[in-house]
Amino acid sequence: MKRIFQRTKLLLTIAILSFALQGCSSYFHQPTSNRNARLGEETGVTQGLRTLPPPSDKLAVAVYKFRDQTGQYKPSENGINYSTAVTQGGTNILLKALEESGWFTTIERENVSNLLNERKIIRSSVAQYKPENENLPPLLFAGIILEGGIISYDANIITGGAGLKYFGAGGSTQYRQDRVTVYLRAVATKTGKILKTIYTSKTILSQSFQAGMFRFVRFKRLLEAETGFTINEPSQMAVTEAIEKSVQSLIIEGIRDGLWTAEANQKTRVANLLADYNREEIESRETNIYGARNDAQRLRFSLMPTTSMLRYSGDYGPSSSRAGVGVALNFGLTPHWNVQTAGVIGNFAAQEYFKRKVIVGELNLQYRFLPYQKINPFVQLGTGIVSASDKSYFDSKSKVEETINAGLGLEYMVSRTVGIHISCQYNYFFEDSFDLASRGSHNDAFWKASAGLSIYLGGRYKR
Repeated sequence: MKRIFQRTKLLLTIAILSFALQGCSSYFHQPTSNRNARLGEETGVTQGLRTLPPPSDKLAVAVYKFRDQTGQYKPSENGINYSTAVTQGGTNILLKALEESGWFTTIERENVSNLLNERKIIRSSVAQYKPENENLPPLLFAGIILEGGIISYDANIITGGAGLKYFGAGGSTQYRQDRVTVYLRAVATKTGKILKTIYTSKTILSQSFQAGMFRFVRFKRLLEAETGFTINEPSQMAVTEAIEKSVQSLIIEGIRDGLWTAEANQKTRVANLLADYNREEIESRETNIYGARNDAQRLRFSLMPTTSMLRYSGDYGPSSSRAGVGVALNFGLTPHWNVQTAGVIGNFAAQEYFKRKVIVGELNLQYRFLPYQKINPFVQLGTGIVSASDKSYFDSKSKVEETINAGLGLEYMVSRTVGIHISCQYNYFFEDSFDLASRGSHNDAFWKASAGLSIYLGGRYKR
């Protein structure tokens, strides 16, 4: 018992350290003193925005407003919170992103009334000292107006966590994911035609970790310790990254569609940029809102060599687990539904008085939950027969019994045609006579745990 307790403490310590090291950057840089002002942090898109090929001619653009259109407030568990969920300064972020790209000449339009008033003041002041024919230069006009805004903020699209405690010691972790969505469109000022519309999104991750110990180490000696931290990704940084991504995408798609061009000596860089962007578009189409990518293409026909562990559960006991080998052949009716025939050769045994050589044959109907993803859970239901003999596997006088089974499993695609699968299945006999004894209120049964390869041979679905 003491050894088990020591091992448990070791496992708990390892688990707590693993959770702590995941957030060590924030944990070991806790704000214990005042910090000086600094330049704003960059996002993961900023550097890519700066390294775009230079334009042949800069585009004059105007932004009248690019603001929060969600109307949402921060979620609160303690009543109403009147703070907005996202920043109200989207116009400033967009103008900064346009400047970082090096592709645009930005023109002030958000507060153009202030600009016009100031020009009037200049005219009235300068007129007293200079001839009337010396006028202010005309204002620049924009060939393109950028419109759009932050159109969605979805809170708690994924929440979850995990925890473990044993004898008063343990830890837990929780996470939450929000999502912000941005739309940006370019409008030609001469015709009013919408040249391009871009849609980008960014998730916002919040994580918390707590660990503690509460136990008596001696008589009247209580040890209590707690630690923890919470990491909240700033929503302003998420909005900034989404806006910068939309500006970058606007430039690249405009080059691809011939709306504007890069410098003539940048053909290789432009070609590589467009190829990378096309791959990114394909990946985006194959990825759902939870970040799971539908990039697997399972074929209709597959062969599955397996190794199995068989555990008999009947009128003799205690039960014993024995190894077996088998093979299965799958035929896909649809990407989700699959028909499987399978066979296993092995042994059923109890630790005393019972041992049989068996051949198990099955016909199963299988449902795949995520057929287009690399990790695919599945469930199956079917029927089968079990041939058993004391002498050999292929004894002509073998006893044959019918079963019904149900199971579940998981498959991971290693490549386009090869996967790894594991499964667990419960098989129940129609009659309680398989082991030549009839006791209790339940029929004989057995468990089958399998692992092996999935080799896809051919046949495609219409996706």
